[in-house]
Amino acid sequence: MGADDLRLFTSESVTEGHPDKLCDAVADAVLDDVIARDPGARAAIEVATTTGLVFVLGEMTTEVYCDVQAVVRHTVRRIGYDNSALGFDWETCGAIVAIKGQSPDIARGVDAALEAREGTEPMELGAGDQGMMFGYATDETPELMPAPIVMAHRIAKRLAEARKAGELPFLRPDGKSQVTIGYDHDGRPRRVHTALVSTQHDPGVDHAELEDAVRREIIGRAVPADLLDADTRYLVNPTGRFVIGGPMGDSGLSGRKIIVDTYGGMARHGGGSFSGKDPTKVDRSAAYYARYVAANVVAAGLARRFELQLAYAIGVAHPLAVNVQTFGTGAISDDRLVEIVEGQFDLRPGAIIEELDLRRPIYRQTAAYGHFGRPDLDLPWERLDRAAQLRDAAGLAGEPPVPATAGS
Repeated sequence: MGADDLRLFTSESVTEGHPDKLCDAVADAVLDDVIARDPGARAAIEVATTTGLVFVLGEMTTEVYCDVQAVVRHTVRRIGYDNSALGFDWETCGAIVAIKGQSPDIARGVDAALEAREGTEPMELGAGDQGMMFGYATDETPELMPAPIVMAHRIAKRLAEARKAGELPFLRPDGKSQVTIGYDHDGRPRRVHTALVSTQHDPGVDHAELEDAVRREIIGRAVPADLLDADTRYLVNPTGRFVIGGPMGDSGLSGRKIIVDTYGGMARHGGGSFSGKDPTKVDRSAAYYARYVAANVVAAGLARRFELQLAYAIGVAHPLAVNVQTFGTGAISDDRLVEIVEGQFDLRPGAIIEELDLRRPIYRQTAAYGHFGRPDLDLPWERLDRAAQLRDAAGLAGEPPVPATAGS
């Protein structure tokens, strides 16, 4: 099959120094600081940033004190904005805090679900908001994630690693990656069509030197060699210059990179962001659990591609609807998979929080490079501990097939 016969799909990622990701990191750092000392805390933290300023706002109900300004400065420093020459500096940036308690109208539905208030079930945690959440998995990579977002994340993370280790000392914290993958007619990733990197840099570095270093030390080390070929197109800082970056170059806002955070656009998204939200917010916890279900379904060999949608009402424990899609790759029918999912998994918010042990400070580490498909992190929603159980429930004999993955 020639390169012209491939179907192209593109995903992007951004580094932790991107202003939107800086905001996500601050939001989750505040959440971690509080939940470490008060596991029952409720939080919905939003963050915005611009030149010289970080603005932290939202709602929080907790029994402990959080020094939000200290958390902001520690997070900014850890990301790498440690010098005023970068245009943003942890020591001199302003930090404005405007946080209030959670609305009691919301709290009453979370503390006691509709089912408990109607007397049909014991006291049960209700969903912290309405909405729909999606989980997705595919066997095309070892991470059970779409290849374009996996490769984009690897490049973005490699930019940060090379900068922090001093391997490429002219790199600065802000940066973006974008990878276009060519798929064959069977839906298998075959090659990288285009690799795009835009990275902030010191003003003195020559563009040719930067381009050569990024191709060799970033893309070349992040993307498997068998996906790159003589026809792969490389674009490095296509404007020719990227010195002014971070909050000085562009304003930032938490929750603005939800496609980067999830499946790179390959799967649908309900619209709710993750960072800064405690696990009673189903925007976060149910999306994590939907990924957990999807990954185990694919690992069990019940489908090569699997997407799960859950829908919730605020203050209600049980989901309103469950929908699955296998895109023609299912080993059994979609209707049967719905029955198995509903029979094998407890989809109520309280049960999700308990099973995944979500009332602990594990969130700051997810703020950059994706919440899913992270072999570098021990994330409970990435564990494939239910695959054998699902295969038994489906009545399938033997071990699941070994997927023909790319990017290992």
